[in-house]
Amino acid sequence: MDGLDPDIRARHVESQMTDDERFALLVGVMGAGDWWPLRDERIPPEVPMSAGYVPGIARLGVPALRMSDAGLGVTNHGYRRGDTATALPAGLALAAGFDPALARAAGEVIGREARNRGFNVQLAGAINLVRDPRNGRNFEYLSEDPLLSATLAAEQIIGIQQQGVISTTKHYSLNCNETNRHWLDAVINPDAHRESDLLAFEIAIERAQPGAVMAAYNKINGDYAAANTALINDVLKGAWGFRGWVMSDWGGTPGWECALAGLDQECGAQIDAVLWGAEAFGDRLRAAYTDGLLPKERLSDMVRRILRSVFAVGIDRWEPVAAPDMEAHNAIALQIARHGIVLLQNRGLLPLTPGPSARIAVIGGCAQVGVPAGYGSSAVVPPGGYASVIPIGGSGLQAGLRNLYLMPSSPLEELTRQFPDAQIEFDPGISPAEATAAARRADIAIVFAIRAEGEGFDNADLSLPWGQDAVITAVAAANPDTVVVLETGNPVAMPWRDRVNAIVQAWYPGQAGGLAIAEVLAGQMNPSGRLPITFPADLGQTPRPELPAEPPGTPTTIGYHEGADVGYRWFARTGQVPMFAFGHGLSYTSFEYCDLAVTGGDTVSVSFSVVNTGDRGGSDVPQLYLTAIPGAQRLRLLGFQRVELEPGQAVRVRIQADPRLLAGYDGGAGRWRLTPGRYAVAVGASAVSLTLTAEVELAGRAFGR
Repeated sequence: MDGLDPDIRARHVESQMTDDERFALLVGVMGAGDWWPLRDERIPPEVPMSAGYVPGIARLGVPALRMSDAGLGVTNHGYRRGDTATALPAGLALAAGFDPALARAAGEVIGREARNRGFNVQLAGAINLVRDPRNGRNFEYLSEDPLLSATLAAEQIIGIQQQGVISTTKHYSLNCNETNRHWLDAVINPDAHRESDLLAFEIAIERAQPGAVMAAYNKINGDYAAANTALINDVLKGAWGFRGWVMSDWGGTPGWECALAGLDQECGAQIDAVLWGAEAFGDRLRAAYTDGLLPKERLSDMVRRILRSVFAVGIDRWEPVAAPDMEAHNAIALQIARHGIVLLQNRGLLPLTPGPSARIAVIGGCAQVGVPAGYGSSAVVPPGGYASVIPIGGSGLQAGLRNLYLMPSSPLEELTRQFPDAQIEFDPGISPAEATAAARRADIAIVFAIRAEGEGFDNADLSLPWGQDAVITAVAAANPDTVVVLETGNPVAMPWRDRVNAIVQAWYPGQAGGLAIAEVLAGQMNPSGRLPITFPADLGQTPRPELPAEPPGTPTTIGYHEGADVGYRWFARTGQVPMFAFGHGLSYTSFEYCDLAVTGGDTVSVSFSVVNTGDRGGSDVPQLYLTAIPGAQRLRLLGFQRVELEPGQAVRVRIQADPRLLAGYDGGAGRWRLTPGRYAVAVGASAVSLTLTAEVELAGRAFGR
């Protein structure tokens, strides 16, 4: 049986199951933890707690499904006391590296550590496009661009599943705001949806074949994601031919009818009982089946899809594996942080080269304790535990998980190691007056600014909390040689931008983040991160300067009128100049692009040379963009490649564009349509810094579904 095609095997095993066994596979229950304190009697006593449990069928060789959140590592907070795992940097930090190989390595870390704990389903592959810079969960996601997001998510999923562990991709689709997410209707033109958020899912699913897709909480065009026939049956399972199963997000199954719309499994069933009055796939689904409302073939299909992924990934064939090398995993976390740090601004101050008696003021950001991490279901307890947990609270279902988590990687300690001969003074940054005094005594001031962001809450604006903008402004006035290090999960307003000499975006840099930051500031590492999201000058530049302000539990509607023009595409469409553009990132060396060659036909193929024209080695991320189609301007990222070059070294880069990035989706015909004619492309260092340009002729055609 093990050698059979997984579809054939799934059909064979399902045919031998009783209806009780079939229905048991369709409900996942949440383990007891900080957020849900009650242990469900359906979870055997010997099974460690985690996000989800589905009983197996031992007589047929079907293992129980043991699920864990895993976007940034195997989550453990509140479930298993004393358990720790590698806490990887934020998804935005991973994406800022523009490094598919590192995304694959991150997935391997997650897969190995999950398997070591007996978890065979990882709720990873978070791919929602960043449409709003206030979304509290953006730090978990990857970017505002479909190609970049899909490329990196696919590699992470592959890395997980190569360890014999099922990975999801999530949240399908338009989970782009957290406030009122259970009651939010995301309204978008269906064709524009296919060209943006759905294209990211499509490419990732094609490349990685995840075992499951997790539906979002929100509605899309009037129907809940878990009850959305158009998205699940028509697009995901129909047009794309997805053969795995579709699970709900925890508490995201409003009724048994979701099964008719394509949902295969209800997860977090206890939360559904609270939100919707009953578990959707429990007694209600059984009653619908008895009454003939749920066809037998649909029930079998739901089960076969789950079994198909079990057999395709091989979670039924586990053999003993060696314990993971946690030092090697820490090195991967460190490398992600290094590659993801973005040097936004530098007026000659960085890298720091203090003399033996130099005085450095390190100010704010809890830098003496550690580095921050986002809160919510992605929180990972690192080896040794958190350095500190500061409760924040609030209203709504996620209020109890709203904390400032600090990883035990102190930037202050790491800077002290980097500059052993300097006199380093720490100021907590709680008062502009105190911080000013410390800055005046110093030759260099380094201000760390942080913001706690996470699941269940959108930020009200782009400002830094706790008076940090006032502190930075005061420090910059007292000392012109000021560096600001931002540890945030989103862009922030920078009213002090013109007053400081350097700005570094470090995101939530994970368990080794303090070291990575210190290495970049000291020049031990040449910064190479590039922005995976646009930093607006203010909210007035965004498609929705104001969000609905209704209290939790209130139905709200958000119209995504920008359609497929997300992020840098919106700025190009509206002619606005952002504070920092998508793809932007400075280096301690310089690069030049030359010798562009372009060919057309069915798609665009380009080659060009990248030369390190500076005096030190470094990594660059040249980017290829579509800039015009026949009769219209249109900005789309067509490809990228991360290259590492020594001074004077050159490399030839070759990119072939996915034709869907050049085309538009024609919903009436159900096809992608490429208009014949002249297309313009450009190569550059960001979406607004394009130095090589060319035109190419493409043949018109309709393709795909």
